[in-house]
Amino acid sequence: MDFLRSIGIAASGLRAQSGRMRIIAENVANADSTGEKPGADPYRRKIPTFSQHVDRELGASVVSLGRVARDPSAFRTRHDPGNPAADASGQVKLPNVNTLVETMDMREAQRSYEANLNIVTATRRMISRTLEILRA
Repeated sequence: MDFLRSIGIAASGLRAQSGRMRIIAENVANADSTGEKPGADPYRRKIPTFSQHVDRELGASVVSLGRVARDPSAFRTRHDPGNPAADASGQVKLPNVNTLVETMDMREAQRSYEANLNIVTATRRMISRTLEILRA
């Protein structure tokens, strides 16, 4: 039963990190978007959060992707009077997405994903070895 519990916990981590990577990818994809109308707000960066709860079936604490928060930081601006989204003074609001921060977040999420995947792989190996011992 402990094997199944460890796989279940790692699987919850895989799902959470996968959702985190999806949100980060959405941020990067919209890093250069602008508002649809002059002076309109562009894409606002999303911040993934995690929540912890007890899975009664597993009898263990698992993690899941929590609510997605919006980054309240200010938008960047650029002077581009020819842009259709420019306001009267020629300023265009750009998303508050920093691609360097997103790249580092993505790298961290990938490493966490890989760590959970290694737990699943190691647990599967232990189950396999246990079955080999029992057959002998």
